[in-house]
Amino acid sequence: MRELAELEARAVELLHYRNHNIHGLLQTPEYAKALFETHQPALAPDVVDRETAARMSRKAVFDREPAPTLGFVQEQVTLERPIGGKMVLRRQLEHLLEVGQLRNVTLQVMPTDREDHAGMQGLVDVLKFADGTAIGRSDGAFNGRPVSSPRDLRILELRYGMIRAQALTPRESQAFIEHMLGRL
Repeated sequence: MRELAELEARAVELLHYRNHNIHGLLQTPEYAKALFETHQPALAPDVVDRETAARMSRKAVFDREPAPTLGFVQEQVTLERPIGGKMVLRRQLEHLLEVGQLRNVTLQVMPTDREDHAGMQGLVDVLKFADGTAIGRSDGAFNGRPVSSPRDLRILELRYGMIRAQALTPRESQAFIEHMLGRL
C-alpha cells in the first residue's frame, strides 16, 4: 500500500476505472472500513483500522500543489452496492458529488446497460509522471502485473479512452449520482 501511495504522490495524472467497488481515492472512511470488513478470511479489527487509515492517507493527493489531473470511471453497480449499509452508501455518494466538483477531477459513471463496453477485462490504472514516464496495470491485461513499456501503456490508455468515451459525461454522471441519492 505504501508503494502505491508513493507512486500516487509523484503522479501528475492518474486515470482509474473500477468495476467492483469505489476506487480507494474516492472512498469515505466508513465505506473503506466496511469494504475491509468484507475480506475473507476476516481481517483482525486492528488490521481493518490500519488498512483504513492507510487508504485515507492516500487522499493527500487531492491536496497537492500543483494539483494532479485525476480521472475516474466507476461502474454503475459500484454506486448501487450498499457496502456498509444504506447510510454508508448515502455518505459515499454525497462524497462523490463533492469530489466531482473539483476542477482537477473528472468523475464518470459507466451505465450497466451499455452494449459496447471496453472495460469488460476489469480495472484499469494508469499513473503518469512529470518526467514523461508512466506505470499502469489492468486485471485483464499483462496477467495483472504493472507495466511501464510505451507499447503496453498505450494498450491501457486506449482501453481507458474507450471506457471514458462509452461512459456518461461528467455532467451526466453528476446528475446520475444525484438521482441515485434521491432514491435512497
